[in-house]
Amino acid sequence: MNGRTYEEVATGEELPPLPIPLTRTLIVATAIASRDYQDVHHDPGLAVERGSTDIFMNILTTNGLVDRYVTEWAGPAAVVTAIRIRLGVPNYPGDTMTLTGTVTAKHDEDRRVEIAVRGENGLGAHVTGTVAVRLPAKDAT
Repeated sequence: MNGRTYEEVATGEELPPLPIPLTRTLIVATAIASRDYQDVHHDPGLAVERGSTDIFMNILTTNGLVDRYVTEWAGPAAVVTAIRIRLGVPNYPGDTMTLTGTVTAKHDEDRRVEIAVRGENGLGAHVTGTVAVRLPAKDAT
């Protein structure tokens, strides 16, 4: 499996979109896997009592999906150095979140690339943020 090298990446480059179906199973299983037992992530009745339309995805899952999105594009030699995200509208079951990204900066001193990431669903922006990733040099692959 090959990945990207620092030299191959250009500022302004767009990452391919990644649609993620938001199933009830995905939302519940990932909340449990991340040890987030808050009822709003698995109990529809209690989520509604607390003011939500339905159960919704937790931030740990969103963070993991953002990481997956960038590392699948960058490849196995990439090292994520920072993820900074902000949540917007909830991810509810039955919708699809589509992740998109754009390379916004390159830092020659440490081969670090910054990527602006956005995750949209039917309600709007679920997640926005920046991921910094260090890529290998061309001669290192």
